[in-house]
Formats: sequence, C-alpha cells, structure tokens
Amino acid sequence: MEEGYIAAKTSWVDYSEGIHAFLAVPTRWNPPYRAMILCHERYGLVKHTLDLAARFASYGYVCLAPDFASNWEGDKDALNRGDARLDISQDVITFIMSSSLDYLKALDVVDTARCTAMGVCMSGNYPWFLNAVRGDVAANICYYGGARTSEEVLGATTAPSLVVFGENDHGTSVEMMHEMRRKLEALNKSYDFRIYEDGPHGFLNDTMPGRYRQKEAEAAWNLLLDFLDRVYAGYYTPDRVRQRFESNIAVDYDFTKNVRME
Repeated sequence: MEEGYIAAKTSWVDYSEGIHAFLAVPTRWNPPYRAMILCHERYGLVKHTLDLAARFASYGYVCLAPDFASNWEGDKDALNRGDARLDISQDVITFIMSSSLDYLKALDVVDTARCTAMGVCMSGNYPWFLNAVRGDVAANICYYGGARTSEEVLGATTAPSLVVFGENDHGTSVEMMHEMRRKLEALNKSYDFRIYEDGPHGFLNDTMPGRYRQKEAEAAWNLLLDFLDRVYAGYYTPDRVRQRFESNIAVDYDFTKNVRME
C-alpha cells in the first residue's frame, strides 16, 4: 500500500497472465467513477507514474497503471534508471491494455461507459493500439509520443484523441507533429492537438527537474481534464468530426537545437 496520497486509496494488484499494476481509487465523491488506464514512460512503473495515477484518483478517476515489464526478463533496475530499453511487441502491448480495460470494467466502482487510456513518451501510441481492437474506449490521450503510429492503427480507432507535445521535444520535431496531425485529419478522426511553447520532452514529469515545466504542465493537465469533460458531455459524436489545433513555436524554430533534458 502506498501512503501519503490525498483523496486516493492506492494498492498493488495482479490480474490476467501475471500483469502487475498500481491501482488508485478516489476516496471522495460517489461511484461509479470514470476510469483511466495510465501507461508509463520508458523507465517503467516508477514514481512519476504512481504520482500521476494518484492524482487522477484525487480528481475522481479510478486509475490503473499496468507494468508493461511485468513478464519481461530484462534488468528492471536498469530500466528504471533509463539504462535499458523495454522491447515488447504490439501484440503484447495490446494484450496488456485489453486485459487492463477488462480489469477496470469488472470493478463495481467504475462507470464502464467512461473508460479512457493515456500513453506517455514510449507508450504514447498504446491507447490507439487498444482502441483499434476495442470499441469500448471513450477517448485516447497521447502525451509527447506516438508520432510514428501507422495509419492502419489510427484508421481503426473510434474515439477522439488528445495529443500534446512541447516545442522543444528532442525526439519529435514540429514537422513530425504536423505529419501526425495530418494523418488524423486524412482519416477523419476527431482530435484536440496542442504544442506548448518551450516544453521539452517529458515536461509533465516533476521527478526530473531538468524536464519539468510547471506552467506548461499545469496547463496540459487542465487541458486533459477539459478534454475529458467534453468527451463525457457528448461533445464528440459519431456523426461529426471535431478537430482543434493550437501551436506556439518560435519563428526561428530549429529542431537540431533541441537537447535531451534530464
């Protein structure tokens, strides 16, 4: 049991074929609650993801953060340090995501019609992998990742997407971000797409002082909550395509000057 989180009851759970996960449940308001599958960064299931899961719970979401390295035989300590890479197939990712959705929907405190998935960094496209095979996903959220997601996967999705990047991302250029947006538009997918001024890759992560940007992180969090409120208020309907794009970048933007922050 994790201690110290406000308005969140947290625990470690296991389900399906050895999937280990962190579960955060609201301790205020009344169920049924909205639900979130939160996918971790390349470092595995570390403090930032646990903190973010508990934050979702404090805002009224049952949040499940699965460990995608649950059955991985590599060095998890090295993974947590960023010295190893988690190489798992799309099939394995989709299995874990689908099993996580089933776990959430089986909880009696969850509103089964309001289940969403969020991917961050390495896992940015994981929500789309899930939604491509499961139509019972209410929304897809991608933060600074997933730019190379195939049109085949995006074309099979059914839910609206929130996509967020920072101008100073060292791994994804603004041109790649625009290409990602063009894919969604060509496929007639509803989206809300935002590129934040000065934001480096990982700017939500307050456990990494070099990356964290409080102003942009708070704005991106509020955008996420607003997006989900619009989703659940019926703003995105199957017969309409709603698309919103906002970007704030320098006139002399130069991707080659972006550097990796720690």
